[in-house]
Amino acid sequence: MPLDSSSVADLIDGIKIIDADTHLSEPHDLWTSRAPARLKDRVPRVKVVDGKRRWVIDDNIPLSDGASPISVIRKDGSKSRSLEFFGWQIEDVHPGAYDTAARLKVMDDTNIFAQIVYPNVLGFGGQNATKVDPELRLASIQIFNDAMAEIQADSKGRIFPMALLPWWDVAQSAKETERAKAMGLRGVNINSDPHNLPGTPDLTDHHWDRLWETCAGLDMPVNFHIGASDSAIAWYGTSFWPGQPQDVQFAIGSSMLFFGNARVMANILLSGILDRHPTIKFVSVESGIGWVPFLLETIEYQLAENAAGRKFALTPAEYFERNVWASFWFERRNIADTIRQLGADKVMFETDFPHPTCLFPDPLGYAASGLAALTPETRRKVLSDNAAKLYNIPVG
Repeated sequence: MPLDSSSVADLIDGIKIIDADTHLSEPHDLWTSRAPARLKDRVPRVKVVDGKRRWVIDDNIPLSDGASPISVIRKDGSKSRSLEFFGWQIEDVHPGAYDTAARLKVMDDTNIFAQIVYPNVLGFGGQNATKVDPELRLASIQIFNDAMAEIQADSKGRIFPMALLPWWDVAQSAKETERAKAMGLRGVNINSDPHNLPGTPDLTDHHWDRLWETCAGLDMPVNFHIGASDSAIAWYGTSFWPGQPQDVQFAIGSSMLFFGNARVMANILLSGILDRHPTIKFVSVESGIGWVPFLLETIEYQLAENAAGRKFALTPAEYFERNVWASFWFERRNIADTIRQLGADKVMFETDFPHPTCLFPDPLGYAASGLAALTPETRRKVLSDNAAKLYNIPVG
């Protein structure tokens, strides 16, 4: 039964809510306005190609099929629940998708104190940068991070974008993590499957230890967003049967993207990384949490049955308790029990604004029935304290 507004207000009273996953609809001049003159005609930008606006990089290499801001919130604040948003342009959507001042107004209107922000154009894990040469790749990543630091500063401690990494080069990734930390950014966002690029090892390889040491030493959480690689996002397009209607295909594909992070987390938990780097912090972003208890139990069982000689310092559940965080938004059924199983310190709340699955226009009203089943202490941790501690966000 839905809770009335006064009951919702009572649930969140005194809590500075941190939204652990949102997205920026990148302004068309994000890169061109900051690029050096020699790169202005090569960095990501919106051009009309064959009569259609689209995001391109370098010599008209497409970064997307068009220039959709991937926002389902209309200018008037109403929400689309169909696929029409794919045809929208940035002028058609609410400015909260791309403008800092307007975003802060949306946050105020929905009782959100702070937001963690992820990209669109270069891919959720920056995978689209590899379409071009290494110099332009690096410049595109660094310009994005410079812009994110500007947004964070302009928000006066309320919007916290995660830095992209030049993941094709581990030394550059460590250096960019240091640069991001120096600019005040609070975490990094990485490609989950760098081995898709020929010559680049997967994340189990000791090749990456320099990056993990840097992230752990600087207390920079490493975020794995769903769809954060070419192979991860491609699974979206193969998960549904071709005879399904297009909107049903989208619903199935979007749902399967959440489960894609189960694959990423299983590999992390059984990679040896967490033995070599016991203080590193990994985050499963925009994936939900209902599948996590099953994953932890099944990989523990499979290890015992099929890899009994393989020794780790901790069990999968113990690694999760020590090193991994995850977030939820639409889950309400049995959410209290799921959080109990995972630990009240390991779960965060998100809205996914302004993407197709976002909780809008009343995110806390939607989530209230699940939140009401939590103890006041757990509710405060999930809505605020866990993200504040993880990303070093002052809420006092």
